[in-house]
Amino acid sequence: MPAERERQRQRIDKWLWHARVVRTRDDAAALAGSGLVRINSERIRAAGRMVREGDVITVALDRLVRALRVKGFVERRGSAATGRELYDELT
Repeated sequence: MPAERERQRQRIDKWLWHARVVRTRDDAAALAGSGLVRINSERIRAAGRMVREGDVITVALDRLVRALRVKGFVERRGSAATGRELYDELT
């Protein structure tokens, strides 16, 4: 059962990278640490913060604010189409 719970959540930096919100994992970690990311309206400052399915991620990037609802997770970064399947765009 613990392994199943682990698959239902993922680090925010990893999820942002897999969802192709940013180009590199380093960029994702820097973004999460910058305070420009919110999970369920709570500002985060740690790349290791876990997200779960249904969480709403708000990201401020290049004068654009995106709100994304987490739909799922993947173990490896895939195509852009695969990345778009990981979230619903709320903005």
